[in-house]
Amino acid sequence: MLTLFHPADGRVRIEGVTTCPNAVLHPWLKRELSEILAGLPDPPPTAQAAQAAWERWQAGLAVKPTLPTELPPLRMLLVLDNLAGHKTPEFVLWLFAHGVMPVYTPVGGSWLNMAESIQRVLKRRALNGQHPATPEEIIAWFEAVARHWNAEPTPFEWGGKRAARRKRQRERRHRLGGSGAQTRRPVGRKGQRAYGHVHSN
Repeated sequence: MLTLFHPADGRVRIEGVTTCPNAVLHPWLKRELSEILAGLPDPPPTAQAAQAAWERWQAGLAVKPTLPTELPPLRMLLVLDNLAGHKTPEFVLWLFAHGVMPVYTPVGGSWLNMAESIQRVLKRRALNGQHPATPEEIIAWFEAVARHWNAEPTPFEWGGKRAARRKRQRERRHRLGGSGAQTRRPVGRKGQRAYGHVHSN
């Protein structure tokens, strides 16, 4: 499934394909990105503001793509997996020319790409308990689920309520010296007994 995901509003764009070479992926990305860019607010008018925005997003990168000398205003950040096909000069130059800054996840860091998270959600909803017989069935079910999702999308964010719950759970536990064990309530002191693991040398 070719997938573009916007975490801030939760909307997803997908297209089912049976193969995914650059000749399929790049035209689809350009078409979808062009449509998204057409709906964005007008960019800042000054060249200085445009250059500063590009440089700001370049500042923290370990590997910095070489920017053209003339750049349009920066209008979008596009998070991509660290694959060779996402770094072809023709595709990257097209992104730059349209005000799109590609940002690549580190090798082994696909969990940073939220598109994979929404793919897992859609896959579970589309295929759990089903027994598709053809790729066309899988594609049709995925696309139907994506349309249903977009009717009432859920925004994604880093951390969120689940991370806050985990943090509160950790804070409620009591660490025990000398090991990685924790308790949900303080261990009893003098005059109280506790039974558990036994260790002998």
